Amino acid sequence: MLSYRHAFHAGNHADVLKHYIQTQILSYFNQKDKSYWYIDTHSGAGVYSLREGYATKNAEFESGIARLWERDDLPESIAEYVDVVKALNPDGKLTLYPGSPYVADQLLRPTDRLRLFELHSSDSKILKENFAEAGRRVAVIAGDGFAGIKAVLPPPPRRGVTLIDPPYEDKNDYDYVIDMLHEALSRFATGTYAVWYPQLQRAESKQLPEELKKLGVNSWLHVALSVQSPSADGFGMHGSGMFILNPPWTLAATLRETMPYLVKILGQGKGAKYILEEKAA
Repeated sequence: MLSYRHAFHAGNHADVLKHYIQTQILSYFNQKDKSYWYIDTHSGAGVYSLREGYATKNAEFESGIARLWERDDLPESIAEYVDVVKALNPDGKLTLYPGSPYVADQLLRPTDRLRLFELHSSDSKILKENFAEAGRRVAVIAGDGFAGIKAVLPPPPRRGVTLIDPPYEDKNDYDYVIDMLHEALSRFATGTYAVWYPQLQRAESKQLPEELKKLGVNSWLHVALSVQSPSADGFGMHGSGMFILNPPWTLAATLRETMPYLVKILGQGKGAKYILEEKAA
């Protein structure tokens, strides 16, 4: 399980969906003056080079963030996400891509707090270096986010956003997500929890959204972006999804407007489509 390195996939279509929705959730939380905590169970290294190292192997960003980089017709909410990436590339050239911890750091306010978990020893070291000057506002925990989340819930301000995006290389991760959310909701039922998952031709991936619906929360939102049809051989990721428990009430309407755009720009064939479903409180 520790072989996974997100740098191989930095900036791909799945990152676009995940970080776009992340920016929308955090921007919504910023509308209230009261502080909140951002918790990331699988943080990665924080920032990734797109021009050297792992990301150049398959250059997955070229069919992801690169397709949005120079467009002049971005919907406003998608432009907000792209602006976060551009802040990391002030010369206008797409050379670096922010992971979810950096996205959060750019959007959170001085009174908000980040709690970042990362189990991979190399990535957790880099993550600590990237946030070395952040002070007490950011805590990087070199450990298992599935287990460690117990120590940070409920957050002291009783407002919080948790991003859960394990690599799912170990099929047990699907069960770990459900088990962790049972525990998290028992400790902090009103928190917002955003679960990312890959669209794969395996039963666990297909079943996860249905299992999440059974958690019994009053409101949830499920959005998925398929960029192509599943491959004939059954291998590879053809899309990804986000399942948000206790989502911002404005999010569904925003996504109804923008998901057709993402399908158009990021789609790679006739199988490109999106799913959007919700349960409102």
